[in-house]
Amino acid sequence: MNRALVNFFLDHLRIERRLSAHTVRSYSTDIDQFLAFIEPETLSQIKAQHIRNWLISLSDDTIQNRSINRKLATLRTFFKFLLRRCDIQENPMGPIKMVKVSKKLPQFIRESDMQGLWNLDPIDSNSFTEVRDQLILYLLYGTGIRLAELISLQKSHVNLITGTIRVLGKRNKERIIPIPKLISDWILQYQKLCTFEHSHLLVTDKGEKLYPMFVQRLVKKQLGDISTLEKLSPHVLRHTYATHLLNRGADLNAIKELLGHANLAATQVYTHNSMEKMKEIYQQAHPKA
Repeated sequence: MNRALVNFFLDHLRIERRLSAHTVRSYSTDIDQFLAFIEPETLSQIKAQHIRNWLISLSDDTIQNRSINRKLATLRTFFKFLLRRCDIQENPMGPIKMVKVSKKLPQFIRESDMQGLWNLDPIDSNSFTEVRDQLILYLLYGTGIRLAELISLQKSHVNLITGTIRVLGKRNKERIIPIPKLISDWILQYQKLCTFEHSHLLVTDKGEKLYPMFVQRLVKKQLGDISTLEKLSPHVLRHTYATHLLNRGADLNAIKELLGHANLAATQVYTHNSMEKMKEIYQQAHPKA
């Protein structure tokens, strides 16, 4: 019975809400962990105390509060779905509150450090692998797109005449992002060297669609040469893109649209990074600092 209800829910996420495969997998993993903990109870028997016991178990396993909150958000959405379907009589998540987490500023790479990545001219390289790898870095930093958006980028989504790319973000929300001439030049050189027939813009050395680990390894290796940040990932380049735009005076609402955020609150976190930059400049420049 539990499994059937979970499958109905996952189908709802895929078909009606049109969530990405990655997001659906995250929901599925969280629910499966919870079901394994409450076994042999059925979902209709679950009370708030069952969930509290699970929270204690997660905490004992040293799961971070941020991850615990994500799991709670999953259960909240799941039980609301079951309640609407009348599969349960009351929502056990009602009295459950999110656990407190300390706010962390998005990590980013300094503008001066990023210069270390741009030591090639596209026309100077005739290596497909070299040009593709460089193009991946340019797209992530030069457009702020997410890892999944990069991987899903189609050839038809690139318009070199207008200097834009069309990106399908979360919940298939579409946005248009401008690309500078330098990225256009890298795309042109990449297209000359790519002999594979594929609808996706970026492919592996075997002509197959890129996969997350491929990009993550590439980014970690390249950024490791210029940064001492502990966590180096494609998302760090997204944070770097937004922070550098803000530091150079870009409008916060414009950055929100470029990043594909649903609301301004998600974008405002970058103002904290900008304030840290101002403090640093003050400390270096003011005679009384």
